Amino acid sequence: MASPDTPSSPYLVLARKYRPVSFSTLIGQDAMVQTLGNAFKQNRIHHAFILTGVRGVGKTTTARILARAFNYEDASGKHPTLDLDVEGIHCRAIIEGRHVDVIEMDAASNTGIGDIREIIDSVKYAPASAPYKVYIIDEVHMLSTAAFNGLLKTLEEPPPYVKFIFATTEIRKVPVTILSRCQRFDLRRVTPDVMTHHLEDLLAKEGIPSEPEALAMIVRAGEGSVRDNQSLLDQAIAHGDGAVTAPTVKAMLGLGDRARIIDLFEDLLGGRIGDALDTMRALYDAGADPQTLVADLADFTHLVTRIKVVPAAADDVSLTPDERNRGADLAGKLPMRALTRAWQILFKGYDEVARAGNAIQAAEMVLIRLAYAADLPSPDDVIAKLSNQPAPALPQMAPLPPRGPSGGSSAMRQEAPQQQQAPAISAPAPQPAVPSALARIESYAELIALAGAKRDIVLKIALESTMRPVSFGQGSIEVALVDGTDPGIIATLSARLQAWTGERWLVNVSNKAPEGKTVREERVAREKAAHDQAHEDPLVQAILETFPGAKVVNVKLRDDAVVVAPETVAPPEPEEDDE
Repeated sequence: MASPDTPSSPYLVLARKYRPVSFSTLIGQDAMVQTLGNAFKQNRIHHAFILTGVRGVGKTTTARILARAFNYEDASGKHPTLDLDVEGIHCRAIIEGRHVDVIEMDAASNTGIGDIREIIDSVKYAPASAPYKVYIIDEVHMLSTAAFNGLLKTLEEPPPYVKFIFATTEIRKVPVTILSRCQRFDLRRVTPDVMTHHLEDLLAKEGIPSEPEALAMIVRAGEGSVRDNQSLLDQAIAHGDGAVTAPTVKAMLGLGDRARIIDLFEDLLGGRIGDALDTMRALYDAGADPQTLVADLADFTHLVTRIKVVPAAADDVSLTPDERNRGADLAGKLPMRALTRAWQILFKGYDEVARAGNAIQAAEMVLIRLAYAADLPSPDDVIAKLSNQPAPALPQMAPLPPRGPSGGSSAMRQEAPQQQQAPAISAPAPQPAVPSALARIESYAELIALAGAKRDIVLKIALESTMRPVSFGQGSIEVALVDGTDPGIIATLSARLQAWTGERWLVNVSNKAPEGKTVREERVAREKAAHDQAHEDPLVQAILETFPGAKVVNVKLRDDAVVVAPETVAPPEPEEDDE
């Protein structure tokens, strides 16, 4: 029989050729291995296990290794162990999937109660040759409700010679009754440094040269899945004709040059839209996918933001030297406001490019939007400029020298926190104090405030809108009612006053024609006057002239001033199509 390495043998993919057969070769799951090792040493081996995690992290592989560990037998006899470097009597048959006492079942194609009934019937019989009969059920979450229910009793009290191992990618779909009967292990994504070392080891065994940048791109694309990384590595070897190089991996994954992606990012945040579009078109002509370019920009934006918040993130081994060095430099220069705005535009633009009929056109429009948004001043900047005041106390950046020949304004400025005061227009608006229960009420305004404090909304609205105060004294009130007001409100007011103050109040209705205004009418008139006064302020007029179509939507009344805050000036409304 020909050996696996002879030319006549069919090619075995890396994911199968280097599949771990012992815990010493299983990578990235140290916590689980340590827990199992302690359990085996103390002879506290559970009868049921459930392994969960994303695809390709080693769930089925771990199940097979566990089956070896349960059934390990050598010249000294039967003894479960995690030390599997030397093959035991049953190990080879278990590794090759042909041992009669290790039964693997795919729950994706065996979902019914009938399939589980076969297991229930077979557990009555002792193993044929191995110490334990092991049932491995892959994708266990796909079993039907009846199948899960049928398995409960056997899973809770199996014979002493039976072990169950379940694997699933959807742990939330497994009933709690099943989870409570199993020992659960969450298999983690493999970290970039461990994955990089693993791929380097595989390439060394295969005698294939590689470049660190190429491996970094594969590790990033693999997203922590060992099988995905090995499959991508297999593809990269074939694509590169026996070598794993950065250009071939870029072409294979449809990635743009990482250094040019950073150039593109700097051009966009610097407002150099001409250079940015040229770079985008050059990357597109070289074979980069427009949607992937937008995703790469969003990925780099996230990287810069993360480095700004956590500087140690720049030490990630999966980063290229350009990403590590230039990313850290940009994180120190760009304000968080510009980074979050860029992320939002790119995040929404990714879906727009995916839906567009012409992807490159949609991608260019996303870049144009981002470049102009990076150059757009904030309301604080506009007000500070118009009022000739220093910039507000927000992170700002001084312009960087342009990377290319074309200039342009930039979102990149040096930090310079300053103070700013909001423009104020004198217009006093006193607020009455709210008296406590059983206190003396000195004015009609205090009576309204007391009704509000007592949460008597009906009476408060009546005092403000349907009554005009004529005279007010201690224990006596005279009011004029607005036409159409229910006269019963007077009796209600008298009863409330006695309950709130502990005194009897005389409430009279004036027979004279009502004069003056209600409290609400006076308030509306005061707000209108303040609004008109705000429009006369030179600073507000300058803002309205700078932004045609903008309007003042709110004027805040304070004890000593009327303040027009930046956020109260609404931007011009977009024009609607005639259609």
